[in-house]
Amino acid sequence: RLTMADIYQNVRIPTSNDSVYKDECLYSFDSPLSENGLFICMSTFHGVGKDHVARHCHLNPGKNIFLHISRRRIPVPVDPNVEPTRVTKMAIGVEGGFDANGPKRYTFEERYAIYIHPSVIIPYPDQASTLPEHVKQSADAIIAAESAFLKEERALMNTTWNGEIRQESKHAQTLEQLNNGRKIPPNGWKCEQCDLKDNLWLNLTDGAILCGRKFFDGTGGNNHAVDHYYKTRYPLAVKLGTITNKGADVYSYDEDDMDDMVEDPNLAIHLSHWGINMMKMEKTDRSMADLEIEINQKYGEASMIEEANSKLQPLYGAGKLFIETTCI
Repeated sequence: RLTMADIYQNVRIPTSNDSVYKDECLYSFDSPLSENGLFICMSTFHGVGKDHVARHCHLNPGKNIFLHISRRRIPVPVDPNVEPTRVTKMAIGVEGGFDANGPKRYTFEERYAIYIHPSVIIPYPDQASTLPEHVKQSADAIIAAESAFLKEERALMNTTWNGEIRQESKHAQTLEQLNNGRKIPPNGWKCEQCDLKDNLWLNLTDGAILCGRKFFDGTGGNNHAVDHYYKTRYPLAVKLGTITNKGADVYSYDEDDMDDMVEDPNLAIHLSHWGINMMKMEKTDRSMADLEIEINQKYGEASMIEEANSKLQPLYGAGKLFIETTCI
C-alpha cells in the first residue's frame, strides 16, 4: 500500500529557474478559462487540458499530481465620464501611440484544487491541512509564479514599437526613372485603368497612376497598382494625396525589399522627375498610418481577435492559417 510520501514523492517546488506553463495546454487551446480549467503538473510545471492529463501521465511515469486552476472572467464596468486617450500615431508605448498598459477590461476569479490522477480531487487551500508541507509550498509557488508566456510578453512590452518608422528601400539610391515625357498635375488624379479617384499610387519609375489593393471587405482599389508591378517590376510607388514638404507614403512591391512601406531619402528628386514639387504639395488623402489608427480605434484589435461578442469553440490540430492585412 502506497504511503503519502510515496504518492507525493515527485512533487517539486518551482524555483526562479523553472518555467511554469500555466496559461495554456501544451497540446490544445485549453486554458484556465476553459470549461474544465487547466491542470499544471507539479513535477514538470507543464499545463495540460482535461483530455490530455492521461497522455501526460503516460509520457511522464510517476508524475500524476496536478494543481488544477479554474478561472472566471469578470468584466470591469466602463466609466462613461472618462474620455479615452486620443491616438494620433501608429505606435505602441510612445507618446501619441497606443498604450500597451492601458486600463484593464476584466478582473479574474480563480479556484484551485490538487488533482491526483485518475480520480482524487482535494480542494485547495480549503483542505490544505491534509497535504504534506512541500506539496502546499509547490502549489503556492505555482500560483504565485509568473507564467512562462507572461515573462516573454513582458519582455516584449518593455520595448516600444513605432509603426511609422520605416526602413530605407534598397531601390532608393538606384531607382530607374523613364524619360517618357509624363508630367503629373498637383491634383485631379484618376486611375489609368478604372474610374477610381482615391487610394491612388504614382509609380516612380514610369509615372503610371493606378489604384491600390482591394480591401478585405470589398472596398478600396482594384489592384491595378500591384498588377502593374507584376507586369513591369517597377518597385516603388508613392500614394498621391499624402505628399507634403515632410514626406509621403512610399511603398515597395519588391518582396526582397520587404513588400511594405519604406523610406525614400531621394523622394524629392524622384517626384521632381514627374514635375511634382514636394514643397508646394498639401495632404489631401489619409496616410496608411491614418487608416490603420482609424480601423484600430473603430473596431478595436482585441475585439476583432477575440470575437468579444461571440461564444467561440477553440479548435486545434493540423491546419493552415492565412492572414492578409495590406491594402496597398
